[in-house]
Amino acid sequence: MIIEIGDKLVSTELFEKEFVCNLNACKGICCVEGDDGAPLTMDEVNLLEENVDLIKPYMTKEGVNQVERDGVFYMDRDNDPVTSLNEGKECSFVTKGEDDIYKCTIEQAYKDGVIGFNKPISCHLYPIRVKEYRSFKSLNYDKWPICDDACKLGEELGVSVYKFLKDPLIRAFGEQFFKELEKVDEELNKTKVKK
Repeated sequence: MIIEIGDKLVSTELFEKEFVCNLNACKGICCVEGDDGAPLTMDEVNLLEENVDLIKPYMTKEGVNQVERDGVFYMDRDNDPVTSLNEGKECSFVTKGEDDIYKCTIEQAYKDGVIGFNKPISCHLYPIRVKEYRSFKSLNYDKWPICDDACKLGEELGVSVYKFLKDPLIRAFGEQFFKELEKVDEELNKTKVKK
């Protein structure tokens, strides 16, 4: 089912599905797997280009070589900008920590106060995928088998997708939008109770 909130069409799966990232189980493999780099906005492309030298100290040698050779992004088959990939494999902005967990170097530079912006919003919002159309945006839940452990943990803790993603949802669409999501969730729960 789809719920309309302003210019956004929101899948009810965001309220029905449960999800909490479990990095100890998945090791951050979403930064490595996939067909393309992480989706970027053109604003994010500009920010990465302006700040790449500040992020490089966090990056792997392969990642630095890749962005120096081909830039911070490329256009995917849908002609949308995505982060560059090392030899067509993992994101150029990923590194592996001592704990064997893949981490985003953009996010780490942000957390350390070196740059003023966080990782791409498409990564921050995952497993929500946002598709932009001319007059509206659709927000859908993206099921990916590598996130099965996150689904299990979400079920154990009873945390729905939208609640887990409160901070990135507010970052992307503002606090008022998140309040609207909470209202929708309340209404859906009332409907469940009546049944």
